[in-house]
Amino acid sequence: MSVTFASPLAFTILNSLFEARSYVAGYEASAKDTEVFNALTEGPNEAAFPHAARWYKHIAEVQGLAAKAGSAAPAAAAAEEDDEDVDLFGSDDDEVDEEAEKLKQQRLAEYAAKKANKPKTIAKSMCTLDVKPWDDETDMKEVEDHVRGITMPGLLWGQSKLVPLGYGIKKLQINCVIEDDLVSLDVLEEHIMEKDSHIQSMDMAAMQKI
Repeated sequence: MSVTFASPLAFTILNSLFEARSYVAGYEASAKDTEVFNALTEGPNEAAFPHAARWYKHIAEVQGLAAKAGSAAPAAAAAEEDDEDVDLFGSDDDEVDEEAEKLKQQRLAEYAAKKANKPKTIAKSMCTLDVKPWDDETDMKEVEDHVRGITMPGLLWGQSKLVPLGYGIKKLQINCVIEDDLVSLDVLEEHIMEKDSHIQSMDMAAMQKI
């Protein structure tokens, strides 16, 4: 059954509702406006409830019931239409906000999943090391075998060559690629200098990020 009312509380609720919107739901007069209109036994006082009174007069004109809009006398109860009560506190804006929030959360979840599945970029560097012997009698093949025998996660040895220093002394110049997060150059130098009977020093000749 349709509900009829015309209390100050009802007018206060309606006045607040129509302060920010023109209709009960949507952007044009609908069955919900008719239902609320028919539930009122009289029109709102325009001085006390201007927004509700504006809506009331407009719906009255839409329904061709201008006489009812200008009368303060109680009108006949509306004919029975359905068993649903009008939810004066309902809001299409609330539904829109809820849908927008769901869509936002869905997109955030999709972005997080995509980011989690994206391969992590591994920072690497190419290094050129100069390994110098004590003198011209040092076995440089033994020096190179020692250096290449050093294995560490993230370390890959490359090409090498012997570079003359003078007086018959040659240094070992060797390339390597390291993963920056896994290989410490200080630790690598310590391993190389373990053969201090053959090796005088190790220097970084060049280093380039790749």
